[in-house]
Amino acid sequence: MAYLFTSESVSEGHPDKVADQISDALLDNFLAFDENSKVACETLVTTGQVVLAGEVKSQTYLDVQQIAREVINKIGYTKGAYQFSGDSCGVISLIHEQSQDINQGVDRESKEEQGAGDQGMMFGYATKETANYMPLALDISHKILIELAQLRREGKDISYLRPDSKSQVTIEYSDDNIPQRIVAIVVSTQHDDFDSNDDAMLATIKEDIIKILIPRVKKQLPEYVQALFNDEITYHINPTGKFVIGGPHGDTGLTGRKIIVDTYGGKGAHGGGAFSGKDPSKVDRSAAYAARHIAKNLVAAGVANEILVQVSYAIGVVEPTSIFVDTYGTSALDLTDGQIAAQVKDIFDMRPAAIETRLKLRNPIYTETAAYGHMGKEPQIITKVFESPYSGRIEKEVELFTWEKLDYVDHVKKAFKLN
Repeated sequence: MAYLFTSESVSEGHPDKVADQISDALLDNFLAFDENSKVACETLVTTGQVVLAGEVKSQTYLDVQQIAREVINKIGYTKGAYQFSGDSCGVISLIHEQSQDINQGVDRESKEEQGAGDQGMMFGYATKETANYMPLALDISHKILIELAQLRREGKDISYLRPDSKSQVTIEYSDDNIPQRIVAIVVSTQHDDFDSNDDAMLATIKEDIIKILIPRVKKQLPEYVQALFNDEITYHINPTGKFVIGGPHGDTGLTGRKIIVDTYGGKGAHGGGAFSGKDPSKVDRSAAYAARHIAKNLVAAGVANEILVQVSYAIGVVEPTSIFVDTYGTSALDLTDGQIAAQVKDIFDMRPAAIETRLKLRNPIYTETAAYGHMGKEPQIITKVFESPYSGRIEKEVELFTWEKLDYVDHVKKAFKLN
């Protein structure tokens, strides 16, 4: 029997994502000036206020208030009418030094023997459903909001947009898990106050989203995905009506509250640990990236059409406590999932220090992950500039989204004897 599956995304201006981006900007600055920094930064944003908290061990000192303000302004919260602006909000820092009790379980004389920064389980997922091996509903949801933000910044075709928005896409699948059609699209976008009545305002927004935004999104998609769009899609555009009050003024935002948006949109599984604000010694983040790297390379190599990888750790312990693989019955191999997992353990070194080295995680690469998903983006090399009133100016060439590289496909094919 056919079934429906739904995923959502939230924009960079959503309160929780504002918090994530501030936390990751702080992390990047600490790593830029001291790559051995240990960071666990949490952010809370609300009307006119930002609260920074968490634990840091670093040889550098930052103007954390200024970094937070720059992030807020870059997102687009620059006007007093928003009741939240990078230039006028209060920023309170409650960041303190990392507990030695935690640090002693992580640091070792030998870097290779570094223990896991926490216990827990982390998941990676990949599917052949899309070119970037991501679930289709989430991929479209992200693209809708990325394009909406682009329209907001252009300020031409749709001039009334404000930074806070959410999207949701529902897709109908056949019994054999093939996407058949898009059933529903939800877009809620913050906007300027209109002079006209609420009904006229809502009609204008709905028409602009359907006739301007959606065609721009559709144009970016491959033909087989474009074919899923149809005249019977149910559109829910700002379904509550007026959405002038939004952002941190409309709803308090916290770091780590959008972990499903950050990963696979409800497909696969999630261990519960958030990513943003955490340095790579925290396996909540680094092992989740490594698990995605494994799953994507396995699928790309032809091991299966869909794969879930779980890895688990004990705090302070070097080797993972388990590695699990689920191919959802799509395996192309004459092996059990348990046998595949045993091979994975031999191919990929999952010790925390090995993950950091393999994926180049001790670099300031995290601000770019903090909106529109940590997975599914294109690996790229860029130069980033960091300035500190205490440590000067530094330029660093960094490689983003290394866990999305298909650099282990040949290793996988050789190990599993795939052509």
